[in-house]
Amino acid sequence: MKPENKSRPRIAVFAYSEVGSACLDDLIKEGANVVVVYTHEDDPDEEIWFRSVKETALNNSIEVRTPSKIDSMETDHLRQIGPELIFSFYYRAMIPKEVLDIPRLGAYNIHGALLPKYRGRACVNWAVINGEKETGATLHVMTEFADRGDIIAQKSVPINFEDTAHDVFLKVTEASREILLSSLHSLEKGIAKRYPQDESKATKFGRRRPEDGEIDWNRSADEIYNFVRALTHPFPGAFTHWEGKKFFIWKALPVEGTYEPGKMRSESPMLVGTGNGLLRILKIQPEGEPERDV
Repeated sequence: MKPENKSRPRIAVFAYSEVGSACLDDLIKEGANVVVVYTHEDDPDEEIWFRSVKETALNNSIEVRTPSKIDSMETDHLRQIGPELIFSFYYRAMIPKEVLDIPRLGAYNIHGALLPKYRGRACVNWAVINGEKETGATLHVMTEFADRGDIIAQKSVPINFEDTAHDVFLKVTEASREILLSSLHSLEKGIAKRYPQDESKATKFGRRRPEDGEIDWNRSADEIYNFVRALTHPFPGAFTHWEGKKFFIWKALPVEGTYEPGKMRSESPMLVGTGNGLLRILKIQPEGEPERDV
């Protein structure tokens, strides 16, 4: 175990994904007193495109725990450790109120959206699906109700027309790092300012599963384009069925024109009719086969 820096508050970190790795790395570089890290074991069925929180912690001689849930045993362990601050960076499970009540300086989460908008899961993907022009990161107080605590800091990032959800996620990661580092010392001293969320502006979106990626060709070409770029690599992908076979569409563009929704107007270039406009397909993959440019 690493030697403890007793001049700074003891911190427990709950983290996963690229935001989790980046923020943990920054805490370590800043000399923060991270005494334990909770994270998840990687899912073998998931495309792992991000750095490992577990490796970052172990490489810095920090205790790592990967329970499937934070039960009474883990709560007791945390009480014994006695963290004075808790941070959550893209941890995928709810942290019980009994744990949130442990640190005297509070528990704080980074959420990948501009709260109170886009509470819930897969917030970056949903923002791209919905054609938003910006999103961001929010550092907020954790409560027993997800994404509802007082806001400490926010930073917005643009969503450009050509951005995929992965592109936006990387922007959100950088925004997360900035608001964490700018707020760290005031949180350690217990003097960080906070302000309540405006409940009248709150929106919430649910988690997304691979089977949620089927394209509705009755939507406009612009909407389907947003759907494709929100789900393209490293996410599970947008797909359709044609002649009894499943096809993933990894890249496309909306173009002007009209044709029956879901019907192919031409093969070269590959143009498919939508509810409004045409979708030009640029990269496609029949299920079980390599993807290809078209």
